[in-house]
Formats: sequence, structure tokens, C-alpha cells
Amino acid sequence: MREDRFTGQVALVTGAGSGLGRATALGLAREGARLLLFDRSAEGLAETAAGCPGAIAMVGDAASAADIGGAAIRAMAELGPVRLLVTAAGMLGPAVPLAQVEEADWDRLFAVNVKGTWLAVRAVLPQMQAAGGGSIVAFASTAGLAGSATLPAYSASKGAVVMLTRSLALSHAAEGIRVNCVCPGSIETPMLEATFAAAGDDAARTAREAAFRARHPMLRFGRAEEVSETVLFLLSGAAGFITGVALPVDGGRLA
Repeated sequence: MREDRFTGQVALVTGAGSGLGRATALGLAREGARLLLFDRSAEGLAETAAGCPGAIAMVGDAASAADIGGAAIRAMAELGPVRLLVTAAGMLGPAVPLAQVEEADWDRLFAVNVKGTWLAVRAVLPQMQAAGGGSIVAFASTAGLAGSATLPAYSASKGAVVMLTRSLALSHAAEGIRVNCVCPGSIETPMLEATFAAAGDDAARTAREAAFRARHPMLRFGRAEEVSETVLFLLSGAAGFITGVALPVDGGRLA
């Protein structure tokens, strides 16, 4: 790992206010990137920005074309063209059987996880094209590569992100724009805690946590930094011949 591999490059990170988005933003800042941090939570953004000197924090909804478009414009105006994009904004949605998912919950889940990824890519692509290239890392999930009885709607949305990644990679490879996604397993983040909390009482929560842990041959949950280091690799020149990949970071779950 080089501490200067992103020096002078501009990065936009959605979902930067917590979890994996925050860990990625901190890693980019540590290695010299100039950052625009985007999230719905002003408080979360402030905490992340405290560890990212010179970063611009912008509150907005990842599912809003106006909000994410405004973030891309502001990044260009104040920092320069965005060459690095990380779309970490996401949500779990309801942890119920598919037939019990409410239409409004389904629509919101796909608006954030799928539409939000597309909007962010659409907003920065012209800047990358004009600059002669760039690197995009979207956040999918192991649930996007294998079905989930616990989170079926979430699984469907992340599967869409995987195919969006592969399609974008094919569309823009000749322009010097690489597009990959990471597929984390169970990672110690607020989102994982929410999954366990949704199980119900203490006994149900404990049972769900044990079941999730048992799915990983390494018999533990991942750490946010283990995912963010993978994202940084995919963004970097070290991954210069890698595009269209959906890379599991899952302790062997899908092996």
C-alpha cells in the first residue's frame, strides 16, 4: 500500500456518513484524495469529514437526481473533475418474505440501492470522459450473488447492482473508465446490527446472529476496513486491468 496513490485525484463517495462508506472515505483521504462526501445524515457526514482534511460534505438523498447531480457539479467546481466514484449509499429494506414486502418499501429500496447507483454514475461519467478515464466501485453484496431468505428484496436490488456494474464496464472500457463492485458478506457495521435487531426479541436476535456467523467459513464477521481496503485496490492503478468484476469480501462464504 502506498500512502500517495490517490494524491491529486478527486473522489465522490456516497453513503459516506457511516459504515463502509465512511471507512472508504477515510482510506481515500489518508492516501491523498480530494473528497466530496455525500450522505443523508449531516451528523454522520460531520464525523467522517473530521477525518478527511479539506473534504466537502454535502447532505442529500442518493435517490434524488437533483441532489446527486448537484454533488457532482460542486465537486467539479471546487475540487476538479471526479475521477474516482464510490457508491456506498444503500439500505436493507424489510427483512420479511417477499410476498409480505410492501410496494412502497420495495420502491424505496430499489430507488436507493439501484437507482442511486445509476444516478451517481450518470452524474460523474461526463467528467470522467472529459478527463480521459476514471474508476468506479459500486457496493453490491454477497446477497446479490446468492439468494437470501432473510432479505429477499435486498438480494434482488443488489443483484441488479451487479448486472449494472458489468454492463457499465462493457460500455465504458474503451474510454478508460473501469467499473467494478464489491460484494461484502456480513460486516460489522450499523447495517448488520439493524439486520439482527429486526429479528425480534433477544433469543431471535441471538439465533440470527449465530446463523449469519456460521455462513462464513472464517467463523467471524468482517471489519469495515477489510472492505474499504478492497475498494481502494479496485480504485487504484494496481487494478488497472480489472473491470466488470463483482468481488466477494466474505470470509469464504461463497467459496
